[in-house]
Amino acid sequence: MDRIFFITFVAVSVLFSSNVLAQGDKQQRHFDKEAYQAKKNAFITAEVGLTPEEAAAFIPLCNELQEKMFDVGRECRKLTKDLKHKQSPTETDYSKVNDECIGVKLREAALEKEYYEKFKKILSAEKLYKYRRAEYKFARSFMKGSDNKKEENKKR
Repeated sequence: MDRIFFITFVAVSVLFSSNVLAQGDKQQRHFDKEAYQAKKNAFITAEVGLTPEEAAAFIPLCNELQEKMFDVGRECRKLTKDLKHKQSPTETDYSKVNDECIGVKLREAALEKEYYEKFKKILSAEKLYKYRRAEYKFARSFMKGSDNKKEENKKR
């Protein structure tokens, strides 16, 4: 159950970050990927209690996994966007998007398993558990912060 939740969380966070990037120019906001990643890495390091040695080995792998997850979902996001702009999507169009997005979930699960094996070589089971919780906690706080910014922009 935790594994399914984690996969879903990663997929949602990747999709959310792509939406923020895509909407940045439209809403006169800019998503600073490097700043986001730095905040996330600092949060995870503190929340999990990583030693400098653990952080030096673990954080680059986390960033690599996030990039690969984003890349895996690229075609699904593209097809979904194209479908939204079609005048009269066919059943075949919907089927193509559904098949691709399900395939993305499978590829993401395989990536997660691959990186979990790498993570186990660096961190204890307890710290891996704390890492999953920190990922979730950071995403929630980030989304709440984004919601607050949207409300502030609406008031202006």
